[in-house]
Amino acid sequence: MMQDTNATKALGWKRPLTGWLWFAGWGLLIATLAVLIRLILGAVTGKSDDALLWLLAIGIALASALVIGLAIQCLSSWRNFKRFLISLCCLAGLIALFYAEEDVRGKLAWDHFKTKWETKGEKFDFSAFIPPKVPEDQNFAMTPLVAGTYSRILDRNGHKVSPQNTNVVNRLDMPLEANGNGPTNGIGNWQKGIGSDLEVWQRYYRKLALSTNLFPVPAQPQTPAADVLLALSKYDSTIEELRRDAALPQSRFPLNYDAEEVFTILLPHLAPLKGSAVVLRLRALAEIQAGQSQKALDDVGLALSCTGKIRSEPFLISQLVRIAMVLITEQSIWQGLETHCWSDAQLSQLDQQLAALDFVADYERAIRAENTCQVSATEFLRRHRDELRNLGEDVDNGAMSVEDIPAHLMPSGWFYQNELRGSKFIFEQCLPIGNVAQQTIAPGLVKEADASLDAMPFGPYTMVCKLLLPSLPNCARKFAFGQAAVNLARTGCALERYRLAQGRYPDALDALAPQFIGKVPRDPVGGEALHYHAIDDRHFVLYSIGWNAKDDSGTVSLTKSGSVDLDNGDWVWRYAEK
Repeated sequence: MMQDTNATKALGWKRPLTGWLWFAGWGLLIATLAVLIRLILGAVTGKSDDALLWLLAIGIALASALVIGLAIQCLSSWRNFKRFLISLCCLAGLIALFYAEEDVRGKLAWDHFKTKWETKGEKFDFSAFIPPKVPEDQNFAMTPLVAGTYSRILDRNGHKVSPQNTNVVNRLDMPLEANGNGPTNGIGNWQKGIGSDLEVWQRYYRKLALSTNLFPVPAQPQTPAADVLLALSKYDSTIEELRRDAALPQSRFPLNYDAEEVFTILLPHLAPLKGSAVVLRLRALAEIQAGQSQKALDDVGLALSCTGKIRSEPFLISQLVRIAMVLITEQSIWQGLETHCWSDAQLSQLDQQLAALDFVADYERAIRAENTCQVSATEFLRRHRDELRNLGEDVDNGAMSVEDIPAHLMPSGWFYQNELRGSKFIFEQCLPIGNVAQQTIAPGLVKEADASLDAMPFGPYTMVCKLLLPSLPNCARKFAFGQAAVNLARTGCALERYRLAQGRYPDALDALAPQFIGKVPRDPVGGEALHYHAIDDRHFVLYSIGWNAKDDSGTVSLTKSGSVDLDNGDWVWRYAEK
């Protein structure tokens, strides 16, 4: 007892504080600690005014005061002090054991999962999906015209150019209107069976000519098709150069595949390529109406060829852009078939180009590549914890934030567990949605995948994959609709070839093969035969049962705004009744 008293006196604690002195002393201590901690947090995060930092600083100050109070109590007795040190050591040991257990367990679980799926042939390294390099003189993407779509911001190796090269002119930027204020109709809609109305575009270009010379117009109105073709003639040289470039056998855009953050690789060429399909559609529609069937076929073929130039890219967005380009081009194909403008030989040529499109296989490959992207993203977050707060955003101010503190405290094993659950979801839920052998995409499996993702609890082992994966299953509908559109167009070509030979449409699709098409495409939803019945010698109804997997008798469902509802109704190919 004498020892404890002497120790207390040696520390200067002759008498404990009581009453208001006790409150004042501890209040001053906590306030001082809070200010000091707030200054430190402000210096670390670079934020001078943040209420959350003050709350955190006060919380830390209260915790620190509690620890100090316990320390004082312990220091008043050597026996208590020893117990305090032992308790601290035990706590530190438990924390270290927790981190070691979570890290080892997470890494072992991830390695075991990878090994299991690698024996099935799956790849987890993004490099396995990078397209091989091609000779520059055979590379569509390296031609001067196409290089203009990306060389303003990227060099020939895909690295960012800083500052941007403002001397580059993107000649594939071919707007159809001034300031984006063109007609909202006139193109038509093949899904609704509506043909184009080029008078809308003729009036637009003639009215625009009153205030600008952006598009050439004749002094006197011609036919709508002639006026539209004249307006678009400003792009003739660009389109012909694009046609020559598209004849090159290979294509590989210079993207920075070596980037640590593969999920942030820039793809500036996608929008211009999609824009070229929009221009080619309007040109082809005008050429069809002007009786220039071969030119229309050439422009349709060029648009389809451009979609193939990005097929090898291991990005889901690249494949979705390809689908969008094909759906844009479908209107020209529909219009050409509806007006009977193409010969048997031309229809055979068009069918060969359409047959090369396989969006079911593209879905499977895109999903596999997407898995490597989510693994790469999670690995990146494990190494760069600060970026966790920017998940899904391209934000990095270079300073640590208060939101980063929990991320830095997370065991590495939690990231491995997220990789495991993300890959498991993709391989077991998303990948089976597309069946390449049967050429089908299953809406029912999409619903199951959505339900599985919704049922996945949000926790340490799932928080990253829950943020990365929500939109993945639903993209399958776009692949299904893209493949259905291709199959409907190919069948439409075969029906037109039959009509040219027989003077009427067949009673059943079986009559088309093998003379007019090698094998009649089937419905990618369900895998059954496309639904068909002839109305008369010039009209028929051809349709897929659509995403609701239900035969709605060829009915197209519309939203309240009047657009086609792809989730309901059938996906229909029919010609306008005249």
